[in-house]
Amino acid sequence: MKQGTIVLLVVVGLALLVVFGIFIGPYNGMVSRSQNTSQMWSNVETQYQRRNDLYSTVMATIKGSAKFEQQTLTEVIDARSKATSITVDASKLTPESVKQFEQAQDGFKSSFGRLMAIAEQYPDLKTTAAFQDFQTQQEGTENRINKARQDFNDVVKEYNTYIMTFPHNIVANMYGFTSKGYFQAQAGTDKVPNVSF
Repeated sequence: MKQGTIVLLVVVGLALLVVFGIFIGPYNGMVSRSQNTSQMWSNVETQYQRRNDLYSTVMATIKGSAKFEQQTLTEVIDARSKATSITVDASKLTPESVKQFEQAQDGFKSSFGRLMAIAEQYPDLKTTAAFQDFQTQQEGTENRINKARQDFNDVVKEYNTYIMTFPHNIVANMYGFTSKGYFQAQAGTDKVPNVSF
């Protein structure tokens, strides 16, 4: 083989290594980070399912109280139905889909809070074992949801940063990797609540 042919093959080989290094490494990194966000999303959904199961138990207890206000209970059941009907494809966690999911969950939690406020007026209900067990588990459940949401936001930040930095952004655009949505605070939570006694 001629020396010129060998040099050409070496140059072409090095060029291929550089091209593969520029595209394959970032692509694999994006796939890995995307899978991490999907896994963390699954963890978030698991914690919301835990809340749903816990709330369903106490709702059945409340429903058993014949004197209880049925309209409020119906509103909670409707909000629960809406919250559980929202499904988000973990591979397409757009800011809009995460916000829609979060709004449905917040609606359920809010209506359930109204139900609990009314339940406080029923002393017989408050003494049932299921109701007392619920009160014990509720705080832990909300803490788990908060932790899962924080963990999810952390991996979304890592993923979004990775696909937006150069040269990864070129590969991301070529293969359709797009930014994923974060969980965000509800509107108005940045204001200090007015508490008066």
